[in-house]
Amino acid sequence: MSALLGCGVVVLAGCGSMPVTGDVKAVDASQPGDSQVQVYAVAPREGAPPSEIVDGFLESMTSDDPAFATTRKYLSADARRTWQPGGTTTVLAQAPNRSGPLLHDEDNRATRDRETTYTLTGEKVATVDAQSSYQPLAPTDYAQTLHLVLEQVAEGKKEWRIDVVPDGLVLGQSDFKRLYRSVNKYYYATGATNGRSTLVADPVYVRNRTDPVTRMDTATQTVRTLLAGPTNWLRPVVDSRFPTGTALRKGVTALAPDDQNVLKVPLNPKADTAGRSACRMMAAQVLFTLRDLTSARVERVELEGGEGRLCALDADDAPEFSADRGSEGDDSQYFINDKGQVERVFGATGDTGTPEPVTGPLGAGTVPMGSVGVARDEERAAAVSSSGQHLYVSSLETEGELAEPLVTSGAKKAEDRLSPPSWDGRGDLWVADRDPAGPRLLRLAGGTGEPQEVRVPGLDGARIEELRMSADGVRIALLLTKDGRTTLNIGRVERRGSSVAPEISVEDLRQAAPQLADVSAISWSGRSRLVVVGKEEGGVQQVRYVQADGSTSASGALPGVNQVQSVAAADDEQLPLMAETVDDGIVKLSPGDNWQTVLKKGKALVYPG
Repeated sequence: MSALLGCGVVVLAGCGSMPVTGDVKAVDASQPGDSQVQVYAVAPREGAPPSEIVDGFLESMTSDDPAFATTRKYLSADARRTWQPGGTTTVLAQAPNRSGPLLHDEDNRATRDRETTYTLTGEKVATVDAQSSYQPLAPTDYAQTLHLVLEQVAEGKKEWRIDVVPDGLVLGQSDFKRLYRSVNKYYYATGATNGRSTLVADPVYVRNRTDPVTRMDTATQTVRTLLAGPTNWLRPVVDSRFPTGTALRKGVTALAPDDQNVLKVPLNPKADTAGRSACRMMAAQVLFTLRDLTSARVERVELEGGEGRLCALDADDAPEFSADRGSEGDDSQYFINDKGQVERVFGATGDTGTPEPVTGPLGAGTVPMGSVGVARDEERAAAVSSSGQHLYVSSLETEGELAEPLVTSGAKKAEDRLSPPSWDGRGDLWVADRDPAGPRLLRLAGGTGEPQEVRVPGLDGARIEELRMSADGVRIALLLTKDGRTTLNIGRVERRGSSVAPEISVEDLRQAAPQLADVSAISWSGRSRLVVVGKEEGGVQQVRYVQADGSTSASGALPGVNQVQSVAAADDEQLPLMAETVDDGIVKLSPGDNWQTVLKKGKALVYPG
């Protein structure tokens, strides 16, 4: 490790990523994905020319420089006081290019001897705002200028310093991934789900190791963002149980479980106003937020207020707040056989026995089906006929006749009719009618009754091809087709009005995988992650994980598999990923394994949901 740290010092001493002479080119300051590399900031050397000042400043931004004290030494006295590194972070595809000095016709030698300007350019792919919220972008040109002046630093001594600098950090993707990590903080869905409160993941990015600005470790940064409240995008549909103004006790910079795996969280006196029930819900927010962050499993969270311990929650009691709490058989999978019957595979491995037709009319095959969606309690299923025209809902527990269809599409072509159905954690059923004469997104409350049309104001002429509801019921993943391209978008499900007759809409659509020019299949995989099948511009098909905020998951691309038509993932990320392929039938990918064939014949395989 000492060798790695030494390399960090050498990088900043002048052999690193930013060029000082010759052709301008982008080279990342660290190796991609290597979060163990630590870069140390080095102050500007005496008599450094402007180009070296710019390069040193850019390098220093990629370090863990405490309070950015060394980084500020590249700035003028005024800029040193006003620069806000904690503002928006700009993420470029590669480390920024530096070019300059810029010369203008009106420049004269006297001016160039005391001030100069350099330009930073690159391809912007994302931003992280002051709420630590990640926003992916379609690649766009980035350009910013740095103005430098000769500043007097001592009597009779002047040095080049940057006096005009944009707030925030500018980082290449590899440095961003080295310095930051994605974490989920948790809030409660507005309104009870089946009579209970459900936690919703709100992804943000925090610094690996210690944050230079707050001096907090990763766990403490995460709790701090949790207490600050949900990100703006999720805020309209979630609540926090922490009383307004609750924050960490002053001076807390490190949080870690003790040798009994008990994590104590010291809060300010604002937390004292919470009742016992609300306090347990607060503790659940902390427990879910931190359980993947610490090296040791957190078995118990204890919240402390201004006057001592407020409440505690054991990990064994936390599942009551989970949106993906399913039935005892939630590792089962369902698919449609070559006769159009719905069958069930018992067990996640797919090799625990011969698939069996489900109980009820969907298993009898009186009407051949083309797609299926199973409620999360596995008591009912919805299926779309093989023609795509009719949507049926049926029991999976009792025999009987197939009821009349609940939705019928009037489109002439099968591909313009009903999408595969999807159930949310509230027990509501969702389906899209792709009829060009009247496309619509429909919700059936409780999976029964008259379908309700859901407004989607951000479609802008695009058509919904496919949809998948999250377990928490407040997010929907949509495949939207427009101008011959199909993209993945995430929308926020807002419910207004009474609980008996709510007005429901999908708001604030945001593209979740802008690097993929065409997406063909999606599935939720856990609380805030999706598995996506798609192609980059001019590329080949790939299967990869994408976070709900649009950032690339740490898991990255998955092993290759040919001609994938659909994918299915479970709420439990440890269960196998399934895919339907053209040549190999239905295949599975278990953690740490390669793709294996499960069923040579069959289609439309799904997990409950």
